[in-house]
Amino acid sequence: MPDTSTDEWRTYDEFAAGIDTFRLPAADLSGRTLTVNLDDGGQLDLRFLDAERLSCDGVEDPYDAVAVRDDVFFVNMPMTSVDGEALTVVFSTTTHRAIVVRSTIGAEEVEGVPRVSQTFSSGTTDGGTPTGVTPGPSRDLIGKRNVYRYSPNHLYEHVYLSSQRYAWQCVEGVQRGHGDVDLSTVWKFADGLYLFCFREFRIAVASVWLHDLGYALRTTGVFLGLTGGGRSEHSRAGGHIYPLGAVSYPDVQPI
Repeated sequence: MPDTSTDEWRTYDEFAAGIDTFRLPAADLSGRTLTVNLDDGGQLDLRFLDAERLSCDGVEDPYDAVAVRDDVFFVNMPMTSVDGEALTVVFSTTTHRAIVVRSTIGAEEVEGVPRVSQTFSSGTTDGGTPTGVTPGPSRDLIGKRNVYRYSPNHLYEHVYLSSQRYAWQCVEGVQRGHGDVDLSTVWKFADGLYLFCFREFRIAVASVWLHDLGYALRTTGVFLGLTGGGRSEHSRAGGHIYPLGAVSYPDVQPI
């Protein structure tokens, strides 16, 4: 297959097309309500109006949901009420733990800083008494090397370098031959479940994923970024995880 020249860097909308082919099916949360009490004192009140729309703190927006496990849901709100923002909520109906990620496209380019920023909060839901550990930053993926198959035409390799950065390369797809080292964040949500987020330097895009590194070896994610025409766009993603191996550091550890 042909390799992509490094002077033909693909835009976000070009590489994201079809990246949801192997995504897990959507879940219908119609009629449910969910209150997330954030550890920083904030609160989210979600009311799922039907299979595609919800009310968040009284404001209606679209949503998509995936049952990553029987008791764990990945809910993304590609906001139409606020341009250039997305809100992602991961919650468990058994531990009553939650993670909230807000992704925001910056108004202007700032040299050396990813255009899309992200903030992270943990919390609990109103479904019952929380159990288990509080979700938070994790070093568990450092040294791991996986490939991710999102479609017949999307195959990417990730190497988790530190608590702040990861390396990627496109093995198959329109970005074949491209790769970079970008900012990343990893939080552990539950045994085998890891929130993985990245923010790219070269193009205006960030992503939120929930990796199931247990028996399922599946990942569910979303993108927020600017298209080649400068328009903000939300994309769904997902696929299969194939671990390639891992290394451990004998002495000094990465940051």
